[in-house]
Amino acid sequence: MDKKAILKAFNERSKHTLMETLDIEYIAVGDDFLIAKMPVNSSVHQPYGQLHGGATAALAESVGSAASNFFIDSKTQFINGIQLSINHIKSKREGVVFATAKNIHKGKSTHLWEVTIVDEEDNLISVAKMTNIVLERR
Repeated sequence: MDKKAILKAFNERSKHTLMETLDIEYIAVGDDFLIAKMPVNSSVHQPYGQLHGGATAALAESVGSAASNFFIDSKTQFINGIQLSINHIKSKREGVVFATAKNIHKGKSTHLWEVTIVDEEDNLISVAKMTNIVLERR
């Protein structure tokens, strides 16, 4: 597995998308995980100056969807997220958060991911579960 090439490809695909708008960057990959980071600043705050739950959910869905690409033939298949459930544990005002997607179930038609979001000090910020469906390209 050429980890640098994989990360470069994921980051290239993020150009001109919500991931670029939120400054999400894929930073690490392994056999059973994918990690992305997102800065926490006023561009992802809700009105009270804290990390917006929707931005956190977008980070979780982005890394969970991207990770499913490891298990498909991207020439004939693609991934759509069909369910996201997220619990926000702790607020965050500034810094960086890191989302790690780990596979729970890898089926032929669905993938289930647990996405854990922590800050720079490894404080748990949010936990998500995401289900993706594998679809055939037409």
